[in-house]
Amino acid sequence: MNKICLRNLLLLALLAAGIANAYESPNGVIAAAGTVQVAFTPDEDANTLILQAIYDARKQILVQAYSFTSKSIAGALVNARRRGVEVQLIADAEQMQQMEHNQVSTVAALGVQVFVDSQHNSAHNKVMIIDAGTSDAIVITGSFNFSHAAQHKNAENLLLFRRNQELTAAYLKNWKHHREHSQAFGR
Repeated sequence: MNKICLRNLLLLALLAAGIANAYESPNGVIAAAGTVQVAFTPDEDANTLILQAIYDARKQILVQAYSFTSKSIAGALVNARRRGVEVQLIADAEQMQQMEHNQVSTVAALGVQVFVDSQHNSAHNKVMIIDAGTSDAIVITGSFNFSHAAQHKNAENLLLFRRNQELTAAYLKNWKHHREHSQAFGR
């Protein structure tokens, strides 16, 4: 049996066992699992879905933010940190400088670990990974920036993927990749 065929058989066995992550999956395909919740703004309340997910976090919240001006989301992240949840944020360097009401320095001053991704023209991810590695893991993503405008002025979408371990592992791997080249805020 050639090496490619053997590798593919191994990957299929790992996928069947739920061990392989999306970067090792053929074509980046991840099996549907858990539930998906969706919201479209400005008509639906995506912000409250995010706040509830942060409130329910027990272990860890990892964030990638492009535009981060929402005082309510910033407050929820700080409150999660105060109740013992590990909270880390990767922010886009340019948006931090350009956004007048940016909440990055506020959450950093209140105990959230903040890192700045300046390696890309735009660190355009809008992601939260909540309680990765647990049965209640959540991935939040979509076009929705963590901002007042995203909820009240823009046409945006938000997806919450619950209890999909393989999807969570893929997002966690990507978050860690960006964390590796990001700089600690304030250094």
